Amino acid sequence: MMSPSLVPGSADAAAPRAGSEFAADMLKALDTRPRSISPKYFYDSAGSQLFDAICELPEYYPTRTEIGILTQCAGEVAQLAGPRAEIVEFGAGSLLKIRLLLDAMKEPARYMPVDISGDHLAGSAAALRRDYPGLDVHPVVGDYTQRVLLPVPRAGGGRRIGFFPGSTIGNFTPREAVHFLEVAGQVLRGGALLLGADLVKDPAVLHAAYNDSAGVTAAFNLNLLARANRELGADFALDQWAHYAFYEPRQQRIEMHLVSRRAQQVTVCGQRFDFAEGEALHTENSYKFTIEGLRALAMEAGFRPGPVWCDARQLFSVHWLYAPES
Repeated sequence: MMSPSLVPGSADAAAPRAGSEFAADMLKALDTRPRSISPKYFYDSAGSQLFDAICELPEYYPTRTEIGILTQCAGEVAQLAGPRAEIVEFGAGSLLKIRLLLDAMKEPARYMPVDISGDHLAGSAAALRRDYPGLDVHPVVGDYTQRVLLPVPRAGGGRRIGFFPGSTIGNFTPREAVHFLEVAGQVLRGGALLLGADLVKDPAVLHAAYNDSAGVTAAFNLNLLARANRELGADFALDQWAHYAFYEPRQQRIEMHLVSRRAQQVTVCGQRFDFAEGEALHTENSYKFTIEGLRALAMEAGFRPGPVWCDARQLFSVHWLYAPES
């Protein structure tokens, strides 16, 4: 675990990458009102390590709850998937989660993790090849929110089964979520999607999950600014920014922000930006769902709802969604 004061800052900065996608999106975010940037930029090496630490926190229930559900339902999922299934994971997630499915399935033919990070994919693929020597592991580098080009189905292979755990669907706006599901439906024609979705619940539980007592989530949020210091030659003073996360019940979502503690000026890629005291950079939304709401979202994108599995406390849900046939 890492406290906010220990998040790496500009002292270990590499040469600024002013022409990068991160640079372009950060400059755009700072030049618009209200200021907002995609949560995908949380996940550099330091951010990924912090997120792994978050998943171990007592307050943060989603990861261990979803793993518990998958452990219980893996046999049923294997029966629904059928023999020699080809699994497409959208985002190279926890290897533990995909292993639960692979161990239960009957002779899975191929595993295709899709992620924009080639290095992360290579490491995940190498680990699975060692442990599943009979499995064709075929990583696909690409943006899974757009149509990705997958290899043709293997001769004698079964259906394509998508896997999208972690309630990552909640990081999309409703419109973006429908778009992602439509893209996934095209990739999975005639197959199905296994999707994890966090559920609406007591706001106190949600507040604790995103405001842990150890400050790890705060460090994770602040690492976005530290990354800008490292990669973009920015000069964010991390101690002058506060982590702020809250549940917005009308939109059924957690919002995360970084709030300026004082009036200040920051420089990014040589450009200066003013922040008033209390002004925020919106860094993430995490939508929560009812079971009926998630199923309605899936149907809007052309999926047909199937079985749903939940934990005893109704904190989290895992959905089997039948993909369009054509």
